[in-house]
Amino acid sequence: MASSGSIQIPRRLPLLLTHEGVLLPGSSMRTSVDTPGNMELVRNRLLRGTSLKSTIIGVVPNTSDPSSDREELPSLHRIGTAALAVQVVGSNWPKPHYTLLVTGLCRFQIIEVRKERPYPVAEVEQLDRLEQLSSKEEFKEALGDLSEQFYKYAVQLVDMLDNSVPAVAKLKRLLNNLPRELLPDVLTSIIRTTNEEKLQILDAVSLEERFKVTIPLLLRQIEGLKLLQKTRNPKQDDDKRIVAIRPPRKLGNVSGKSFSLENTDDDDEDSDDIIILEKKIKSSNMPEPALKVCVKEIKRLKKMPQSMPEYALTRNYLELMSELPWSKATRDRLDIRAARILLDNDHYAMAKLKKRVLEYLAVRQLKNNLKGPILCFVGPPGVGKTSVGRSIAKTLGREFHRIALGGVCDQSDIRGHRRTYVGSMPGRIINGLKIVGVNNPVFLLDEVDKLGKSLQGDPAAALLEVLDPEQNHNFTDHYLNVAFDLSQVLFIATANTISTIPPALLDRMEVIEVPGYSQEEKLEIAHRHLISKQLAQHGLTPEQIQIPQEATLEIITRYTREAGVRSLDRKLGAICRAVAVKVAEGQHREPKSEHLEAPEGEERKESIPEGSKSGTIHDTADFALPPEMPILIDRHALKDILGPPMYDIEVFGRLNQPGVAIGLAWTPLGGEIMFVEASRMDGEGQLTLTGQLGDVMKESAHLAISWLRSHAKKYQLTNASGSFDLLDNTDIHLHFPAGAVTKDGPSAGVAIVTCLASLFSGRLVCSDVAMTGEITLRGLVLPVGGIKDKVLAAHRAGLKRVILPKRNETDLEEIPLNVRQDLEFVLAGSLDEVLNAAFDGGFSLKTTPDLLNSKL
Repeated sequence: MASSGSIQIPRRLPLLLTHEGVLLPGSSMRTSVDTPGNMELVRNRLLRGTSLKSTIIGVVPNTSDPSSDREELPSLHRIGTAALAVQVVGSNWPKPHYTLLVTGLCRFQIIEVRKERPYPVAEVEQLDRLEQLSSKEEFKEALGDLSEQFYKYAVQLVDMLDNSVPAVAKLKRLLNNLPRELLPDVLTSIIRTTNEEKLQILDAVSLEERFKVTIPLLLRQIEGLKLLQKTRNPKQDDDKRIVAIRPPRKLGNVSGKSFSLENTDDDDEDSDDIIILEKKIKSSNMPEPALKVCVKEIKRLKKMPQSMPEYALTRNYLELMSELPWSKATRDRLDIRAARILLDNDHYAMAKLKKRVLEYLAVRQLKNNLKGPILCFVGPPGVGKTSVGRSIAKTLGREFHRIALGGVCDQSDIRGHRRTYVGSMPGRIINGLKIVGVNNPVFLLDEVDKLGKSLQGDPAAALLEVLDPEQNHNFTDHYLNVAFDLSQVLFIATANTISTIPPALLDRMEVIEVPGYSQEEKLEIAHRHLISKQLAQHGLTPEQIQIPQEATLEIITRYTREAGVRSLDRKLGAICRAVAVKVAEGQHREPKSEHLEAPEGEERKESIPEGSKSGTIHDTADFALPPEMPILIDRHALKDILGPPMYDIEVFGRLNQPGVAIGLAWTPLGGEIMFVEASRMDGEGQLTLTGQLGDVMKESAHLAISWLRSHAKKYQLTNASGSFDLLDNTDIHLHFPAGAVTKDGPSAGVAIVTCLASLFSGRLVCSDVAMTGEITLRGLVLPVGGIKDKVLAAHRAGLKRVILPKRNETDLEEIPLNVRQDLEFVLAGSLDEVLNAAFDGGFSLKTTPDLLNSKL
């Protein structure tokens, strides 16, 4: 290699500012070019250059923040390295940039910066002219001892490396052929050093200082290699000797030979990582079977080359095993009184659910090793099932993790993939435990009723082991392939309906019904939680907006019709957004003289604006006036913001003619009132059913017409021709409005009987009566489910009397007291009692003499 003295660099050099490393003479470095100045240098100087001098640039370390894009030139380092640009590679991802390969030639000192834009150009002075010194006897006398000492350490370092590697053999030959004065720069670029230490070498213009600074770095590298060799098995020392250099890179276009050797120590780092991983596994307190598997896998990992694909898979597996919380748990806060207060503060109503949680806490306080129960909250959307699960975790002081199961159709999402597959990973249960870091969290399995099934298996079946208290202490994930104890996890599942949950899975869970809210409960929830939450989300304060209870009740009754409170929350959010616009407009208005003419007091009395002609946020409010009065939301403001009411009470207009009755239905979205309409016409005795009815409701309709035909004489029911055979030359059309909605279920029998009885008797059903219940062919009324949701639906619709099966009497205890006081309940055991309660004055012959005389 020619000395740097034989290289003559130009007096002016374009400067490349680097922040990724420090380039030394005799070494090569790749650097990323992405700043505007460096990009212009590459485009204008390197990519367009034709001569050797045009590819020589000055590489100066940039110690300022590389991310800052300042207009002024950053403070430059005094010493730089003249370098030859060997290779330029461009790319547009993730943003336009170049990757530049440069080789250091010699040091230079910046005399003066001549130009800053578009890239800096400086007048420089070349510093390394070593051939003048090395030819004199003074060099050997002054630096002889330092040079010999440095050379001895350099040879010792190379001897500790594996000579069978071509790069090591090449380095050994270069040590014998290179001038001694070049060794500090070359060796510093090879051994492991920091950028600060390389800067010290770069700034060491004096050879004596350069040798003195580099010798301690060589000694540190030698000691590190000695310690590493002591930790290894002597038998494997020859096979696993560390190689800490890269093959030399030959450079053209420069006289002599140039090379670049860098220290990587990848094997050393990987060996250290395996030792650390082994310690983590031994300290994780995992069970003996799992520990045996991990020890076996670590032995395989030590013998496995890093290039094998299985190496990464095995290492990922061991890292997961070391991170799982085998024995780490949180301590429950077993304060029943504090838990009761916390649950009451977070959620209004839900007495049954809160009672069950407090029972769990009480038993846990008495017996610490209680297995976690599997609770299933079933109820319509928006009633707070998910948020209750979060509150339970907060009450217990446990970690909380939510797993969304809606649409999951692969059993591997639950039980994980086997490690033989590419891209294998653990299931959501094990991954959730890794995330929370404890073995007794609260797991919320959301939407368990919406699990799918596909060719990849049935995830609902995979959940059987997870949710079985007698089995989940030994849960085996396919990825782990060892048992993990889930018995301390508190599983909470949520669902809208239990009809789509497989019976085997439902049998493993304790179902807790979470019914919809009454209007009074919604009112309390809105003013306790929803309004304050919306105000905070929209940057408003109670001094800027007031929503009285009358306005909230108007929203509940005429703008929403739901079992939960999600629509109510959205409507309140719409109101807050409209008020936020008015508040923001008021804060940015400029004073105008014409706005000051109106009296201040009159403006303050107005509420929310109608249209854009009036409002309570006024131009005068910003100037020397006290804070504005809050915007009051009243009925006019609701109409202006939310539009006309979406729901009106339609019950009384629908029952003004015979052949109409009101039934009560349960849906996954809550209870609903359901109209049943019937008409008759001349025909051949056919029964037509419309309204997308399921098989159960079709059977109920046939049962109803059969029972009425058998009791036609008793109730004096006749067709149009006066015959007691109701289907004689008569067709009956039975319709359930809202035909786009599919309807099915065993609860419409009594409503169909009442509707047909009204049709054939010509009498009107009471307009404030709703009913539910299934019938038998002998006229018995059977119990049905969803009583609370159905009663709440009748209460929302403004009805006053509800007919229920007698055997559902115990379900009335779950209905809020204020709802029970507003409604009259009729418990019927037979259809005779239903008909007597559905018509004014009753329906039997004994109670309707006027009707009997008219028919006779």
